[in-house]
Amino acid sequence: MSLLASLRARVTRRHPSLLRQRPREALPIELGQRRIYVLPTAFGIGFGAMLMVMLLGALNYNNNAALLLTCLLGAACAQSMYGAFRALHGLRLEAIRADHAEAGQALRVELRFTAPRRAHAGLCLHVGAAAHDFSVAAGAALNLPISLHSERRGWMELPALKLGSTWPFGLFRAWSWLRPDTRVLVYPAREAVGPPPAGTGAESTPAPRSHELGEDYAGLRAYQPGDSPRRIAWKASARNATLLLRLHEPPDAQALWHLQWSALRGLDHETRIMRLARWVDQAHRGGQRWQLDLPAQSLGPDAGGAHYHACMSALALLP
Repeated sequence: MSLLASLRARVTRRHPSLLRQRPREALPIELGQRRIYVLPTAFGIGFGAMLMVMLLGALNYNNNAALLLTCLLGAACAQSMYGAFRALHGLRLEAIRADHAEAGQALRVELRFTAPRRAHAGLCLHVGAAAHDFSVAAGAALNLPISLHSERRGWMELPALKLGSTWPFGLFRAWSWLRPDTRVLVYPAREAVGPPPAGTGAESTPAPRSHELGEDYAGLRAYQPGDSPRRIAWKASARNATLLLRLHEPPDAQALWHLQWSALRGLDHETRIMRLARWVDQAHRGGQRWQLDLPAQSLGPDAGGAHYHACMSALALLP
């Protein structure tokens, strides 16, 4: 084993969080002194070298004014190191909320940071090659949105997050690694084009529903000139002091779509999933009721957002 590899292994054993090896941890995460690291920046190293030259010159020429200036600049340098440390110390990552995304799309994740004791300024969160600058006021909370690339369907763990600061003077860089024990579910990518579900007569892009005809009650809306007086809801209109019209579901909106895994013979595993994802999305956007039959479970019949997310989640978690 080379000297560099040996040194890296020793540092990893003694300080795992220095090299992103900190184990995943549950929320909330608070940054304490044992997990914050501080090193001088390139500018800080040059500044320190200049101070050494100034100190040697002041001592050599016995110049009290130059010696005083060197000491003042040295104190500012020490304050910069302490300020960078305090910019991170005490900051809390309280919660993480993720939107829904399909494989291959950008996944929007929102991180909630809080500052229970004091303000935290000049912070920078590094996620891969992207950097997000922010500050948190004392006693306040901040929701920081970041974007992650989702490569495949299923559970995706959040990458290691590097939180750093060079505040206030840029002489020192303080940083800490965050590895929250949080997973987000990535939906399968939908098939771009393809046939409609068998037996539904659906087009590739269903038209939005109309509530003007049919027999099933769908709700109320304000009366408009030209509407049939026979559909006015007189009791509801009297309670609301305005004319309201009864809405009805069209008969074809109540047709049940059977989306079956077994009906897609001849397609490979992932193509089946992508086609079913397209059909589920098509049924949801078209206001249809549908039932999804998978090898180990059956979902529905139902409609609406909750049923849509349940079906997409089941497709995402298929082995």
